[in-house]
Amino acid sequence: MTAQFAFDTLAFVKRLTGAGMATGQAEALAEALSAHAFAEVATKADLRELRAELKTDMKALENRLTLRLGGMIGATLALGVAILGTLISS
Repeated sequence: MTAQFAFDTLAFVKRLTGAGMATGQAEALAEALSAHAFAEVATKADLRELRAELKTDMKALENRLTLRLGGMIGATLALGVAILGTLISS
């Protein structure tokens, strides 16, 4: 997904040339920043997609933990019943 953002290359070039940089260098730097440095900026759509994936992963993790905890509670109860049965029958 291509990032949509505002980068005023003309203002950038003017600022650099105003500080003493050659116009050609300032323009090349502005072009390089536009084409490469900002290419990996996440968009709102990227973040929404990631959020949806994380929600799905968290729900799956919650389900696995619930099943595991349920199994542990069941095993503990069964052990407790077995111990209690042994104590009562003794």
